[in-house]
Amino acid sequence: MPYIETRDGTSLYLKDWNGGGRTVVLLHGWPLSADSWDDQAVALAEAGYRVVAYDRRGFGRSDQPWVGYEYDTLADDLADVLAAIGASDATVVGFSMGGGEVARYMSRHGGKGLRQAALVSSVVPYMLQTPDNPEGVPQSQFDDMAQQMRADRAGFFTTFFKQFYGSGLLFDAVSDEVETWSRQVALMAGLRPTLACAQAFATTDFRPDLSAFRVPTLIIHGTGDKTVPIDASARPAAKGIANATLREYEGAPHGLNVTHKKELSQDLLTFLAR
Repeated sequence: MPYIETRDGTSLYLKDWNGGGRTVVLLHGWPLSADSWDDQAVALAEAGYRVVAYDRRGFGRSDQPWVGYEYDTLADDLADVLAAIGASDATVVGFSMGGGEVARYMSRHGGKGLRQAALVSSVVPYMLQTPDNPEGVPQSQFDDMAQQMRADRAGFFTTFFKQFYGSGLLFDAVSDEVETWSRQVALMAGLRPTLACAQAFATTDFRPDLSAFRVPTLIIHGTGDKTVPIDASARPAAKGIANATLREYEGAPHGLNVTHKKELSQDLLTFLAR
């Protein structure tokens, strides 16, 4: 079943690696695809879990409709995936933008069928800097991102992924090949979904969704994350979500699923075993 069809007729590409056990659904970050989860997906499947990861609408191998890039529709897509695979007693893990889908699924669909949740480098609860969210990112930064993508998307992603993985003048956290691969995957997405999803994760306020988390929730974030600063995301999320556990990776960048892949896989396995 490489594709499923959502309620509005959008086709989503699905990877279903069945280790025989409980279901774990992995939601990828912007602007990548389900393949960005491969290291963790292999580790979880080899440990006996059924691992499902899908390309968000507009990205990877999924359809690229003009509409549907706000979080209500994206949460509905998650609900449709869970229904299509017959998931119950499942754990859902959202990376970066994917954390918002988890939060909106909790409030919009009541967390149906979920046993646990995890937020990794997540944008929850609110990325935008406002008077009541001073640790957020200024709107001008998001506007500049959009302008750069419209002008030269490939060039923008070349710089973006260096920050994403924490590479610098004196130290490269990942190989040049990883950054090149990431840019190639990002360019599989359409420009419309790329811009629309950036708008969605930049401006959606998930603070009202936090009370809808009614399952044990693991939150993992790097203290060196410059893409989604921890003080605007994981720390307030951990305070606002009941029964949440926060794991901070000292100095880790946004893309810790690559730079700290073994540690992340082990933390997920430990959480799943509870």
